[in-house]
Amino acid sequence: MTTVDPNAVGATSAATSAVDLDVSSGHGRTYWVLADVWNIVRRGLTHYRRQPINIAWQLGFPILSVLLYGYVFGSAMQVPGGGDYGDFLMPGMFVMTMAFGFINTATLVVYDSTKGVIDRFRSMPMAPSAVVAGRGITDLLVACAELAIMMLTALAMGWRPDTGLGYLAAFGLLLWLRFALIWIGVWLGLLVPNPEAAGGLFAVAFPLTMISSIFVAPQLMPDWLGWIAAWNPISSTAAATRDLFGTPVVGDSWIEQNALLMALVWPVVLTLIFLPLAVRRFQKLSR
Repeated sequence: MTTVDPNAVGATSAATSAVDLDVSSGHGRTYWVLADVWNIVRRGLTHYRRQPINIAWQLGFPILSVLLYGYVFGSAMQVPGGGDYGDFLMPGMFVMTMAFGFINTATLVVYDSTKGVIDRFRSMPMAPSAVVAGRGITDLLVACAELAIMMLTALAMGWRPDTGLGYLAAFGLLLWLRFALIWIGVWLGLLVPNPEAAGGLFAVAFPLTMISSIFVAPQLMPDWLGWIAAWNPISSTAAATRDLFGTPVVGDSWIEQNALLMALVWPVVLTLIFLPLAVRRFQKLSR
């Protein structure tokens, strides 16, 4: 006599029902992946709507840096070839806002991981890529709001871009960099053990932004440090956005003279490296 496992029968029935529902609804796998992505995005935006202090906190440091470097240290700063330091600084501050965003991404991911939210997602019939992509799209939408607020702040301080619609292309380059850094944040968020450790990533982000062309042109640094700063991916985006805003500062090295090209290439390289790592790390998490 053959014994039938009721749990197996129930699981088979549930699976059959799910397939029947999928077939009857006329929706394929792609539809449900996109639906999962939208649910993750909606969840993330709801958290921001209920806790707007999170966005205010993310903007606090860049705005404070603008005030300090623009008003306190601005008169002592130099721009190669002359020019106003405020015009040099503001595009760099936009880049820094995008660069620091990966810390917030990592903090939110590790918070969900330690609270069991990630485990709950993994127990559901959801595509792993949908969870990662949903987090990325949410952060990209928040980055748009951050950039808009930062640019309004810059305009209130008297900054004016010198090119017509070139600022739209600069806006796109900034979001392109943020898109790439999102996956670094997701990957790190799945690696670090707790939110406190994620906060320590500031120690990584701060040197990364300081040794770049955000605040000072690489040609004004010592030769060896200027070379490192020039090849920093953040520097390429900063130089390209300055050019698009009408305040170009071009160095002598190949990387500086091709800043626009590298501002497009660097994010592709970072995405190809860290997006698969983030998805793979998510798949390897213990249930």
